[in-house]
Amino acid sequence: MQKTDRIEITARYAETDMMGIIHHSVYPVWFEAARTEFIKNITGVSYTELEKQGIMLPLTDLECHYIKPVHYEDRVIIETKVKKLSCARIEFEYCVLLDDEIMVRGGTTHGFVSSESFRPLNLKKKKPEIYEILDSVKIGEQQ
Repeated sequence: MQKTDRIEITARYAETDMMGIIHHSVYPVWFEAARTEFIKNITGVSYTELEKQGIMLPLTDLECHYIKPVHYEDRVIIETKVKKLSCARIEFEYCVLLDDEIMVRGGTTHGFVSSESFRPLNLKKKKPEIYEILDSVKIGEQQ
């Protein structure tokens, strides 16, 4: 099974700052787009469907390392991987590429919570088939 998912984004003018480069606040939005596509493409279940099944993934941590600037109309690829997975949380890793060159690296951590109570839940017990898929594609060590 593939361990990485990729999406393409063309940098929009509204996402640039006065220097003509993509503003730092845009990358978390791009990460979210990449993450939701990753979940759908890898598990076969959309994020909307996960929520209907009672599972939410609130963000608990975000990191972003800016290596080189992305400019207006650049067509970038965002690679998404599962770095770590436990029954209660998941960590994603992102790499923004322009012509196979790394422009930005980042990561997010999310807890698995009930959409009804917003209390932590055990994904392995609630949806073992989804947990198994995510576990099979992670690149890091399980915590």
